[in-house]
Amino acid sequence: MIELKHVSKKFGQKLAVDDMNLVVQPGHIMGLIGQNGAGKTTTFRMLLNFIDPTTGSINWDGHPIDDQMRAKIGFLPEERGLYQKLSIEEQVLYFAELHGMKRSTARIELKNWMQRLEVVGALNDKVQKLSKGNAQKIQLIATLIFHPDFVILDEPFTGMDPVNTEIVMQEIKQLKQQGATIIFSSHNMAGVEQLSDELTMLRAGKTVLQGSLNGIRESFGRTEIYIESDVSNAQLQLIDGVKSIESRGIGRQVHLTKPKAGQAVFDLVSADGYVSAFAQQAPTLDEIFRREATEGKQE
Repeated sequence: MIELKHVSKKFGQKLAVDDMNLVVQPGHIMGLIGQNGAGKTTTFRMLLNFIDPTTGSINWDGHPIDDQMRAKIGFLPEERGLYQKLSIEEQVLYFAELHGMKRSTARIELKNWMQRLEVVGALNDKVQKLSKGNAQKIQLIATLIFHPDFVILDEPFTGMDPVNTEIVMQEIKQLKQQGATIIFSSHNMAGVEQLSDELTMLRAGKTVLQGSLNGIRESFGRTEIYIESDVSNAQLQLIDGVKSIESRGIGRQVHLTKPKAGQAVFDLVSADGYVSAFAQQAPTLDEIFRREATEGKQE
């Protein structure tokens, strides 16, 4: 179990992380989200023991993370750390050996990983010849090949198309099934929503949201309605509780100020006895992220 208790980090007068509390159990995935500069990378660096917290404690199974424990952590940094002029095999085996893996074992596993991630390239190819997406896959292999118990992934989907993003997501889910403790950050809210068991959102170093994904969504109320109807926007706007309306494909998204307004919207669009589409639900994680970010700017 990874546990942060009242962790804060100051750089001079700047408070980068403010009184953060966080618990991640083995076999669980924590999504850590926030705008650039929110404190995510600083949190990762403290977890890795690269920098010390100003106040508070960070423990793994009740113990501070030392160099020996850090060897069991797989870390994918946002700033990629591959050596461009080395071959795929040379550098992945190098990273594996740093974490105590035998070179012969790592070589066998590397071939397996290349197939699973559908890497376009040969083992002797230089990284500088790879596409951005394939280089990202090699970085991920170097992060995971030694079977880490604790995994930190900082923007793992950067440079990947939807197909390759899904491949990587499946590998992260597999890690979870194997019992790894996983924390990852991403601006891909759909990916965060699909993978996360729990969620923590930072804004200017402060924790503004934390809990299960469903719990967070439901806390905002079922204030989103998707409809496909001939009813005009002007008619919808007359309903008390309708905040705004926007086009979504062949339908419209109706944003409410209160969930109860959904009944009036339904009564209106189904007045003729038929409505082709009506779905009232809590806001998506992407919508929640935008709301919280906007609120932070207003503050």
